[in-house]
Amino acid sequence: MDRDELIARVTREVISRLETDRARAASGARVSVVGGAAPIGSCDPCVACGLCVQLRPDDVDSIISSGASRISAASGVAAVDGPLAAMIDHTLLKPQATRDEIVLLCEEAKRHSFASVCINPTYVSLSAQLLRLSNVKVCTVVGFPLGANRPDVKAFETERAIADGAQEIDMVANIGAMKSGDRELVERDIRAVVDACRNIVVSKVIIEAALLDDDEKVTICRLVKVAGADFVKTSTGFGPGGATPHDVALMRAAVGEEMGVKAAGGIRDVETAREMIAAGATRIGASASVKIVGG
Repeated sequence: MDRDELIARVTREVISRLETDRARAASGARVSVVGGAAPIGSCDPCVACGLCVQLRPDDVDSIISSGASRISAASGVAAVDGPLAAMIDHTLLKPQATRDEIVLLCEEAKRHSFASVCINPTYVSLSAQLLRLSNVKVCTVVGFPLGANRPDVKAFETERAIADGAQEIDMVANIGAMKSGDRELVERDIRAVVDACRNIVVSKVIIEAALLDDDEKVTICRLVKVAGADFVKTSTGFGPGGATPHDVALMRAAVGEEMGVKAAGGIRDVETAREMIAAGATRIGASASVKIVGG
């Protein structure tokens, strides 16, 4: 039996068993969690084709959420890394992003159990609707990508995003004020957004590290901490450079262990993601998320 025939056979078995499970559930019978081509605990043997990741992604997600960190798969089928996926903000912030692309982004986020989708404010309502029955959060950006808006404008953006369904806010700090040495304005700018989040919505502050020297990075990280934000974040992805292990380690040292550090910008493979985590990142922002969790 060749691969295509095997896939067709397993697909027929899956559909048949799912229909049986639905009928049993409708009658009040207990239905086992599915863990392969056959339900766990059933007397039917699994055909052990290794294609569950492709054919039964929802069941694979259920197994991961129950505690599994890896799932075996056939040769050529992407592996699933549960713990890493749970640290990723699945991101699509390009200005030409379409509604269909946002729908696909949300579907991918649910399938892989990413921490959130990170999208532009215009798509917050749509994403909140698509993700309402999932554990995936809706993250959006404020003052993006330049960070040069007034603090009251950023606060309004934040309040409107929350009203639309945002659960996490990634704001861009006033980089020009930081370069000018105006620490008071930087802190006031950040605090305006943090206060608008009201300790209910997660606040992350993008410092655009590639535009700052190390002393400025440390200073702004400390201002972020004083202002009460939950995370400090490396980059917008639209600046002159993205995340580096050096910057992540520097930011981690500046804010201590009690705050989150998000590495974003230029993270396109699992090796780079692991480097950021080793340096101190607790969240990863990436548009190549599916590739990353697939190894």
